[in-house]
Amino acid sequence: MTLNFPVILNLAVALGVCFLLYKMQQAHASFTKRVFTGLGVGVLLGAAFQLLYGASSPVITDTNAYLDIVGTGYVKLLQMIVMPLIMVSIIAAILKLRDASSLGKISALTIGILMATTMVAAGIGILMAKLFGLSAVGLTATAAEVARGDYLKGHLNTAQAISLPGMIISFIPANPFLDMTGARKTSTIAVVLFSIFVGISATGIAAKQPEIFDAFERFIKVAHAIIMRMVTLVLRLTPFGVFALMTQVVAGSNLESIVKLLSFVTASYSALLLMFCVHLLLISAAGLNAARYVKKIFPVLAFAFTSRTSAGSIPMSVQTQTSRLGTPEGIANFAASFGSTIGQNGCAGIYPAMLAVMIAPTVGIDPMTFSFIAPLIAIITVGSVGVAGVGGGATFAALIVLSAMDLPVALAGLLISIEPLIDMGRTALNVSGSITAGTVTSRVLGQTDMAVFNSDAAVNLDADEKAA
Repeated sequence: MTLNFPVILNLAVALGVCFLLYKMQQAHASFTKRVFTGLGVGVLLGAAFQLLYGASSPVITDTNAYLDIVGTGYVKLLQMIVMPLIMVSIIAAILKLRDASSLGKISALTIGILMATTMVAAGIGILMAKLFGLSAVGLTATAAEVARGDYLKGHLNTAQAISLPGMIISFIPANPFLDMTGARKTSTIAVVLFSIFVGISATGIAAKQPEIFDAFERFIKVAHAIIMRMVTLVLRLTPFGVFALMTQVVAGSNLESIVKLLSFVTASYSALLLMFCVHLLLISAAGLNAARYVKKIFPVLAFAFTSRTSAGSIPMSVQTQTSRLGTPEGIANFAASFGSTIGQNGCAGIYPAMLAVMIAPTVGIDPMTFSFIAPLIAIITVGSVGVAGVGGGATFAALIVLSAMDLPVALAGLLISIEPLIDMGRTALNVSGSITAGTVTSRVLGQTDMAVFNSDAAVNLDADEKAA
């Protein structure tokens, strides 16, 4: 890695943009405006870098390596607070509920909405693949795509070994301290379950040992206040992280490969936008203003789009649901946590469905028959349980579906060149789905604070910054 004059110049420009974002923060510009500015300037600067140097230039590689300190560094900070936030918030919510039936309703509604929307997403993926006439027949493979195909085939046994009972068992935290490190794909749900057990156990001693319960409740309140302050501090960095991530993505994109597979990109984003409209229909059906909802969740979607991590978006998702949408903290945490690994509409719904329809003709199967579509949607819905909430989780979901449908998994490697571009939109839709599940669940249970939802005032994050 060389720190030459062009790289220094690029970094100086990036530093200037960061200074601009800092001045906007000092001037109390709204959080949404700062995130949108970071996103827009990142696109423009990334495009300028690519025009000047070319996507494969060593200058771009070296510049992105330094921008990665800001972009990936921000993502890692978010990942740092995910597990503590989930654990403390869920325990605190259960201590307030003290009602197992309420907990059951929240879980059933949230997971039910996530699974149902994934089923709809699969149908939309099939429809878009048909409308755009997608097919892998006749596509040629480059060396990188062949290598990717070999990689997928190498992981086929792992995907085939997955079963619904096995996946459910993996949710149970045999070692909760290991899961707090995020060591497993299902660690997030395992921590949620452990937190539920802690909360229920604590409420169980409330009547028999009130002094101990009161002491524990005070401890959780203190821990919760500190964790939420930590969340606020990290989320202040969102505009900088979004700017760095977007600059990297645009500067390093291979436009030639994108043009070559433009039909798949267009079909994918058409499906993603159509599914996002389904989310808005659910919001409207719940009696909420869809336009206001979109405005309030935009910063979360922008971060998910640039970072490609559903799990990393959990802190920001919870903050948005509670302080902007009026969703109780317990429901917000359930939706964000479960939504990062269960029923991901983009990665586990649309993408595997489109791939299956695209690859089926290569082995002489008509993908538009009921005998193909019905099992495909069923497999996608069940297989969406436990998809990892990080960049690349869609690949694992595709392996499960393609292997279950007895389709050649190696052909999925043909999309390697445009995978990051599509994954950005998929991740944003995943996060939108989890927020939709939380918002609708809260509304159905009559727990939404409509004064917060209807408020146009600055969110808590902005107010906290003004007070700091």
